[in-house]
Amino acid sequence: MALSSSSSPPTADLCDDHIKSPQRLQIVEPNLFKSFGKKKAFHGVIETVSCFESNPLVRETLSSEGHGRVLVVDGGGSKRCAILGDMLAGFAKDNNWAGVVVNGYIRDSAVINEMEDVGIKALGTHPLKSAKTHPGSKGVSVNFGGVEFVPGHYLYSDEDGIIISETDLMK
Repeated sequence: MALSSSSSPPTADLCDDHIKSPQRLQIVEPNLFKSFGKKKAFHGVIETVSCFESNPLVRETLSSEGHGRVLVVDGGGSKRCAILGDMLAGFAKDNNWAGVVVNGYIRDSAVINEMEDVGIKALGTHPLKSAKTHPGSKGVSVNFGGVEFVPGHYLYSDEDGIIISETDLMK
Protein backbone atom coordinates (compact mmCIF):
# COMPACT_ATOMS: atom_id res chain seq x y z
CA MET A 1 0.00 0.00 0.00
CA ALA A 2 1.90 3.08 -1.29
CA LEU A 3 0.47 6.37 -0.05
CA SER A 4 1.47 9.99 0.20
CA SER A 5 1.26 11.51 3.67
CA SER A 6 -2.10 13.10 2.80
CA SER A 7 -3.65 10.00 1.19
CA SER A 8 -6.14 7.87 3.01
CA PRO A 9 -5.47 4.14 3.05
CA PRO A 10 -8.29 1.97 1.69
CA THR A 11 -10.40 0.68 4.56
CA ALA A 12 -10.47 -2.76 2.93
CA ASP A 13 -6.66 -2.91 3.01
CA LEU A 14 -6.59 -1.76 6.64
CA CYS A 15 -9.08 -4.47 7.58
CA ASP A 16 -7.01 -7.09 5.72
CA ASP A 17 -3.78 -5.93 7.37
CA HIS A 18 -5.22 -5.83 10.90
CA ILE A 19 -7.76 -8.66 10.89
CA LYS A 20 -5.61 -10.72 13.26
CA SER A 21 -6.00 -8.07 15.93
CA PRO A 22 -9.76 -7.37 15.76
CA GLN A 23 -9.75 -5.72 19.18
CA ARG A 24 -7.96 -2.82 17.49
CA LEU A 25 -10.69 -2.34 14.86
CA GLN A 26 -14.35 -1.36 14.98
CA ILE A 27 -16.33 -1.32 11.75
CA VAL A 28 -19.32 1.01 11.44
CA GLU A 29 -22.53 -0.66 10.26
CA PRO A 30 -22.42 -0.86 6.45
CA ASN A 31 -24.48 1.44 4.22
CA LEU A 32 -25.52 3.65 7.13
CA PHE A 33 -23.89 6.84 5.81
CA LYS A 34 -23.99 8.65 2.49
CA SER A 35 -20.93 10.48 1.20
CA PHE A 36 -20.99 14.19 0.32
CA GLY A 37 -18.32 16.43 -1.16
CA LYS A 38 -15.60 15.53 -3.62
CA LYS A 39 -13.25 14.05 -1.02
CA LYS A 40 -14.49 10.47 -0.73
CA ALA A 41 -11.68 9.09 1.46
CA PHE A 42 -10.37 10.71 4.62
CA HIS A 43 -8.80 9.81 7.93
CA GLY A 44 -7.66 11.47 11.12
CA VAL A 45 -7.81 11.69 14.88
CA ILE A 46 -11.36 11.81 16.22
CA GLU A 47 -12.88 14.86 17.92
CA THR A 48 -16.52 14.58 19.01
CA VAL A 49 -19.57 16.74 19.53
CA SER A 50 -22.84 15.42 20.91
CA CYS A 51 -25.84 17.62 20.12
CA PHE A 52 -29.51 17.14 19.35
CA GLU A 53 -31.21 19.33 16.75
CA SER A 54 -28.93 22.24 17.68
CA ASN A 55 -25.50 22.97 16.22
CA PRO A 56 -23.71 25.94 17.92
CA LEU A 57 -20.97 23.67 19.27
CA VAL A 58 -20.48 22.13 15.82
CA ARG A 59 -19.99 25.66 14.41
CA GLU A 60 -17.59 26.59 17.21
CA THR A 61 -15.56 23.40 16.76
CA LEU A 62 -15.31 23.64 12.97
CA SER A 63 -14.36 27.32 13.27
CA SER A 64 -11.17 26.24 15.07
CA GLU A 65 -8.08 24.70 13.47
CA GLY A 66 -8.71 21.04 12.70
CA HIS A 67 -5.09 19.89 12.19
CA GLY A 68 -6.36 17.08 9.94
CA ARG A 69 -8.75 15.67 12.54
CA VAL A 70 -12.20 14.21 11.87
CA LEU A 71 -15.19 15.67 13.68
CA VAL A 72 -17.76 13.06 14.66
CA VAL A 73 -21.14 14.66 15.41
CA ASP A 74 -23.77 12.64 17.24
CA GLY A 75 -27.03 14.36 16.38
CA GLY A 76 -29.02 11.46 17.76
CA GLY A 77 -29.99 10.44 14.24
CA SER A 78 -32.80 13.02 14.31
CA LYS A 79 -34.78 13.23 11.07
CA ARG A 80 -36.36 16.59 11.97
CA CYS A 81 -33.58 18.94 10.82
CA ALA A 82 -30.07 19.22 9.42
CA ILE A 83 -27.06 19.57 11.72
CA LEU A 84 -24.59 20.75 9.08
CA GLY A 85 -24.90 22.89 5.94
CA ASP A 86 -22.63 24.51 3.40
CA MET A 87 -21.37 27.21 5.80
CA LEU A 88 -20.19 24.73 8.42
CA ALA A 89 -18.78 22.40 5.76
CA GLY A 90 -16.88 25.43 4.44
CA PHE A 91 -15.48 26.09 7.92
CA ALA A 92 -14.32 22.46 8.05
CA LYS A 93 -12.57 22.82 4.69
CA ASP A 94 -11.02 26.21 5.49
CA ASN A 95 -9.81 25.14 8.93
CA ASN A 96 -8.10 21.91 7.87
CA TRP A 97 -10.55 19.30 9.11
CA ALA A 98 -10.08 16.06 7.18
CA GLY A 99 -13.75 15.22 7.41
CA VAL A 100 -17.01 15.25 9.33
CA VAL A 101 -19.20 12.25 10.16
CA VAL A 102 -22.75 13.23 11.17
CA ASN A 103 -25.18 10.91 12.91
CA GLY A 104 -27.92 13.07 11.49
CA TYR A 105 -28.67 15.01 8.36
CA ILE A 106 -27.07 17.77 6.31
CA ARG A 107 -28.46 20.42 3.97
CA ASP A 108 -27.10 22.43 1.03
CA SER A 109 -25.90 19.14 -0.44
CA ALA A 110 -25.52 20.54 -3.98
CA VAL A 111 -22.99 23.10 -2.71
CA ILE A 112 -21.26 20.61 -0.40
CA ASN A 113 -20.95 18.12 -3.26
CA GLU A 114 -18.79 20.65 -5.13
CA MET A 115 -16.39 21.12 -2.18
CA GLU A 116 -12.85 19.76 -2.37
CA ASP A 117 -10.55 18.96 0.55
CA VAL A 118 -13.16 17.87 3.09
CA GLY A 119 -15.12 14.64 3.33
CA ILE A 120 -18.63 14.60 4.73
CA LYS A 121 -20.62 11.52 5.74
CA ALA A 122 -24.20 11.81 6.98
CA LEU A 123 -27.41 9.80 7.12
CA GLY A 124 -28.91 11.93 4.34
CA THR A 125 -30.29 15.38 3.61
CA HIS A 126 -32.98 17.56 5.18
CA PRO A 127 -33.84 21.14 4.13
CA LEU A 128 -34.58 22.56 7.60
CA LYS A 129 -31.72 24.09 9.60
CA SER A 130 -31.19 23.14 13.21
CA ALA A 131 -32.11 25.21 16.23
CA LYS A 132 -29.46 27.17 18.06
CA THR A 133 -30.83 26.51 21.54
CA HIS A 134 -28.81 23.72 23.15
CA PRO A 135 -25.01 23.82 23.17
CA GLY A 136 -24.35 20.09 23.44
CA SER A 137 -21.13 18.45 24.67
CA LYS A 138 -17.66 18.27 23.19
CA GLY A 139 -14.92 15.69 23.69
CA VAL A 140 -17.20 12.92 24.94
CA SER A 141 -17.43 9.34 23.71
CA VAL A 142 -20.45 8.80 21.47
CA ASN A 143 -22.05 5.58 20.24
CA PHE A 144 -23.85 4.96 16.97
CA GLY A 145 -23.51 2.72 13.96
CA GLY A 146 -22.58 -0.15 16.25
CA VAL A 147 -19.30 1.42 17.41
CA GLU A 148 -17.93 3.79 20.03
CA PHE A 149 -16.26 6.97 18.77
CA VAL A 150 -13.68 8.10 21.34
CA PRO A 151 -11.81 11.40 21.11
CA GLY A 152 -8.17 10.67 20.31
CA HIS A 153 -8.89 7.40 18.50
CA TYR A 154 -8.45 7.16 14.72
CA LEU A 155 -11.12 7.13 12.00
CA TYR A 156 -10.63 5.93 8.42
CA SER A 157 -13.39 6.45 5.86
CA ASP A 158 -13.82 5.73 2.16
CA GLU A 159 -16.39 4.37 -0.29
CA ASP A 160 -16.28 0.95 1.40
CA GLY A 161 -17.08 2.16 4.90
CA ILE A 162 -15.79 3.62 8.13
CA ILE A 163 -13.44 1.92 10.57
CA ILE A 164 -12.22 3.04 13.99
CA SER A 165 -9.00 2.13 15.77
CA GLU A 166 -7.50 2.99 19.13
CA THR A 167 -4.12 3.32 17.42
CA ASP A 168 -2.82 4.83 14.19
CA LEU A 169 -3.02 2.02 11.63
CA MET A 170 -0.65 3.83 9.28
CA LYS A 171 2.35 3.42 11.59
